[in-house]
Parts: sequence; structure tokens; C-alpha cells
Amino acid sequence: MGALRNDATADFELRFESLFTSGRAMSFPCDASGTVDLNALSDRARTNYLFARALVGREFTCPAVQPTLH
Repeated sequence: MGALRNDATADFELRFESLFTSGRAMSFPCDASGTVDLNALSDRARTNYLFARALVGREFTCPAVQPTLH
């Protein structure tokens, strides 16, 4: 797994959009290929990431990699 810079300087994010609530989403720092460094996430962020992944297709869309807006 490639090393990521800290959350404040990540160039990309993996974004899970809500299927039901417009504007609701979860996003996590990742590399250009969408790999999230779980070890770099806080416990809460890691839990939210795993939650979002588990609910793809039921609560969230398939995640998309996008540039982080600084």
C-alpha cells in the first residue's frame, strides 16, 4: 500500500454519495487509484469508511475518486 500524505494535504478523496439524501456523502483521503490508507485514518474515520463500504448499493453509491478541493 502506497504511503499517503496526511489528510490536510491529500490530493484525492474517495467519495461515497448517499443514494437517498442529496448532498450527503462521506469522503476519505486516498491516492490517485482510490487506495485509502486505513492506518492513517482516525478510529472514527476508519469506522465510517468501513461503514460506507459495507453499505454501497444500499445507502451509498459506488465510491468515486476525485481531486480534493483545497
